[in-house]
Amino acid sequence: MLFVNLKALVVVLAVALVMFAIARPICLRFTTPADFARRRAVWVVLTIAAFASPNFWFYAMVAVPLMWWAGRKDSNPIALYLLLYFVIPPLEIPIPTIGINRLFELDQVRLMGLTILLPAVVVGLRAASREDGRRFTAVDAFLLGYGLLQLVLLFPYEAVTNTMRRAFLYFLDGYLVYFAFSRLNARRDLLVDSMSALCLSACILAPLAVFETSRHWLLYIEIGELWGAPNLQPYLLRGDSLRAQVSTGHAIPLGYVLAMAVGCWMYLRSLQASKASPFVFGLLAVGIYVSYSRAPWLVAVLVPFLFLALGSRNAGNFAKGVLVFVAIVGAVLLSPVGSSILANLPFIGTADQETVTYRQQLAETSWRLIQQNPWFGNPFVMLQMEELRQGQGIIDLVNAYATVALFYGLVGLALFMGAFTVGLAKAYRTLRVARASYDDDATRLGASLIACMVGTLVIMAAGGFAWFQWLLLGLVMAYAQARATETAAGPLEQPGGAWAMDQGHPRPASF
Repeated sequence: MLFVNLKALVVVLAVALVMFAIARPICLRFTTPADFARRRAVWVVLTIAAFASPNFWFYAMVAVPLMWWAGRKDSNPIALYLLLYFVIPPLEIPIPTIGINRLFELDQVRLMGLTILLPAVVVGLRAASREDGRRFTAVDAFLLGYGLLQLVLLFPYEAVTNTMRRAFLYFLDGYLVYFAFSRLNARRDLLVDSMSALCLSACILAPLAVFETSRHWLLYIEIGELWGAPNLQPYLLRGDSLRAQVSTGHAIPLGYVLAMAVGCWMYLRSLQASKASPFVFGLLAVGIYVSYSRAPWLVAVLVPFLFLALGSRNAGNFAKGVLVFVAIVGAVLLSPVGSSILANLPFIGTADQETVTYRQQLAETSWRLIQQNPWFGNPFVMLQMEELRQGQGIIDLVNAYATVALFYGLVGLALFMGAFTVGLAKAYRTLRVARASYDDDATRLGASLIACMVGTLVIMAAGGFAWFQWLLLGLVMAYAQARATETAAGPLEQPGGAWAMDQGHPRPASF
């Protein structure tokens, strides 16, 4: 098994190093050379450690000090976090304990929360003023209220230690991520750097996904087998085609992450005159295609459309953008892959339509059960959903909104959705101010982030809780707060968010 891992490592490193080399001149438009070199080195070392380690704890011995050091050195720890998000699959490994049943599980994201985000937040709070860094917002209130409701509703049915565990994990997995991304990225240059890191990660995943589908070989699957956390649904097919997943653990998150990169690249491409833009779009599009995931396909179409609608100054520009976009989509559908896409679409297609039927059954059952306990839900509702248990032995709750309403009622759903609604409203109001002040750069930046956030909300309706839901909410709020800070400080020296020059190096004007 270790030998198979080393063979896969050769493929992963070969593809990744080529992509790092291609992306370097583009990334240096948004990132300092020292940060780029350090992030690349950390990514490579962690990848080697993952494939070569016999278990998770050997990997953690390398990863924890390395990520802590890199986070302290990096000028933008958020970008480092995004690049390393899928350096290994999302494997949950329980912490060994003595004398107690369990603590909690660790994975790559939780390791990064403890080694990158938490130290960065502590340093940021020490340096920030009370008005800027510690300002409490309505989104904070909704998120904390949603977490508190979960604890209160389950408190009568569990031990105090379990309540404490869940409180800590909600803070680590949810609120800390949102807080770090909303507070530490409140400058335009940092937001741009973070978006470029997400695009870089996606551009590494995309060619690896193509390799997986073409060779019918999941490169990262043996890591989980070796570490004692096997993927229960590894080789998924859609028709006769293998659904790629790379290091994301499933085809849906792969397609989703690549679709978010499309939204970020819609903005980043406007900041440089590189001829690589069609190559990046093509690479991401092929990666999304080989995930064979319908919801990400939909989001990959929706996000660029929303970007054009929000980022265009007038109807003429919007119409031109839509015509180009429609022409590209039409060309894809008329190409040899068009028939495969149509065959896999829900309702009108012919491949795997049973998944569409399952979602319809889930919606009907969920609505019936929500009506029985509408306000605060039922913590034991899964016992009443046995008819939805699939052949793999699981009840697949693929709708995040229904899941929240089932367990925490409409009150919980209102708190959950309230955070996203307020965040989007603030960002949209900021975008309108930027458009009115002829700040085209800030307008396109807001259009990109809002489009990605809306795309994430769509994914949550079709695939369950999204992997980037809290961090994208943080980026949306960072955009709104950063623009508000800029407006209060006075107009930009160069109207329209023009690019400034600093000692011969181009950089985006900060908020």
